[in-house]
Amino acid sequence: MTEIKKKTWPEFFQKILDGKKNAELRLADFEIKEGDTLILEEFNPETNSYTGRKIEKKVKNVTKIRPAEFYSMEDIKNKGLVLMEMEDIK
Repeated sequence: MTEIKKKTWPEFFQKILDGKKNAELRLADFEIKEGDTLILEEFNPETNSYTGRKIEKKVKNVTKIRPAEFYSMEDIKNKGLVLMEMEDIK
């Protein structure tokens, strides 16, 4: 299994730490597969530096998408994309 390091901004890092966020939407400019370890390093864009906090997560599922196959690039630029996390209704 491979370890992959990625920077994460404080607001997203904290949500992961609190258990409120369990998915990442990233540009597919690197190789990653199920079972790999994702090391998320908190990065403060205001100071342009790492805070020193890290979270390690095991990759459970990888789904590669190409949004331009579904939407125009103009719509993607104007509206952005949304990542929805789901859970069973109890």
